[in-house]
Amino acid sequence: MELVRSIENFVREEDGVTAIEYALIASLIALIAITGMGLLGNQLNLMFQHIKNQLKIS
Repeated sequence: MELVRSIENFVREEDGVTAIEYALIASLIALIAITGMGLLGNQLNLMFQHIKNQLKIS
């Protein structure tokens, strides 16, 4: 019962809500950053492959 009361108090307090909001925002930013870095990494890999292929032909 004490655990339930603690959770209820945590949800009622604005600090808890603010912490949850910040955690959601941080996770969204992290997801966007990881996705962007993955796409950038793929593009860089393709560019270096192209350069490598051009150097072999010359």
